[in-house]
Amino acid sequence: MTGWPTALMKAGITDLRLRRAYDAQRRIVRRYALHEYVAVRLLLPAELHPAVVAAVAYMHTTDELIDTGGVDTRAAALAAWDAETSAALESGEPPEQDGLLALWDTVRRHPNMAARVRAFLDGAPVEATWTGFETEADFQAYVDSYSLPALMLTASLLAPADPETYESYVKGCRDLIEGWQRSDFLADLREDAENDRIGIPRDELARHGLKFEDLRSRSEACVPALDQVVRAQADLAGTTLADCRALPALVAAEHRPFLDALLAVQELRLGAVRRAGGRVLLRDAGPSAFATLRVLARQYRRARRYA
Repeated sequence: MTGWPTALMKAGITDLRLRRAYDAQRRIVRRYALHEYVAVRLLLPAELHPAVVAAVAYMHTTDELIDTGGVDTRAAALAAWDAETSAALESGEPPEQDGLLALWDTVRRHPNMAARVRAFLDGAPVEATWTGFETEADFQAYVDSYSLPALMLTASLLAPADPETYESYVKGCRDLIEGWQRSDFLADLREDAENDRIGIPRDELARHGLKFEDLRSRSEACVPALDQVVRAQADLAGTTLADCRALPALVAAEHRPFLDALLAVQELRLGAVRRAGGRVLLRDAGPSAFATLRVLARQYRRARRYA
C-alpha cells in the first residue's frame, strides 16, 4: 500500500493546510467505512486516493447531517449545508472547514466534480425527507435522485473520457447502485425498523401479508413471510448486479481491480442477506471479514501490475 504522505505528494498536494484537511477526511472514511477505505488505498492509483477520500468523506458528512432528527430538522440542516457548500465552492478563497477545504481543492483538480456535487445536493432532499416507499416506483425514483448522484461523486473520478463509453458507464453505475441500495436496505432492516424508516416498499410487504408496523415490532411471527420478501428483493438486487458485471471493462485498466472488488463485495453482502432471510429483522447480515479480505487480496495482486 502506498503511504498516505506519498499519495498526497503524487496528487500534487504539498500545502500543509491542505494536507491536514485531507488527513482529517481520511480519518473520517477510515472510521466509518474501513473496508471501502482499504479498497481505495490498495486498489486505486495513489494519485486518486486524496480525491476519492475527500468525496466519500463529504458524502458521509452530508448523510450524517440529514439523517438525524425529524423531517423538518433534517431539511433545515440540508438547506444550511447546501448553502455553505455552494458558497465554499464558488469562492476563490479556501474555506476554513476541513471537509469543505478538501472538497474545494478536489473540485479545482477535477473540475467535473463540481457538477457531481451539485447533482448530489439537488437530490439530497429526497434522503432528508425519506421515511419509506409506497411502491417500487418510489424506490426507483430514490435511486435516481439520491443514490446514483451519491455514487457518482466517486465514480466520476474513474469515468472514461469517451462520450459513448461514458453513457454506458453511467448506465452500469445505475445498475450497480440499484442492486447495492436494495441490498443495503435489506441488510439494514433491523436498524431501519428501529428508526421507523424501512426500505422495502409497502406494496411489496402487503403482497406477503406484512405491514410496516409488523416490522417495527420485530416479531418472530414476521420471519416466515419476510423470508419471501427478502428472497424476492434479493433476486431483484442480484439481477441488477449481474447487469453491471461489464462495468470494469469500461474504465482504464488500472481502475478495474477496484471496480471488480466493489462488485464482488456487493455480491458477498447480498449472499449474506439471502442466507439470513427473514432474520435480517432480528440480526445484522453481512459477509465475513475473511471473505472480504480474500477479495481485496486477489484484486491487490492484479492492481500491483499497474503500480
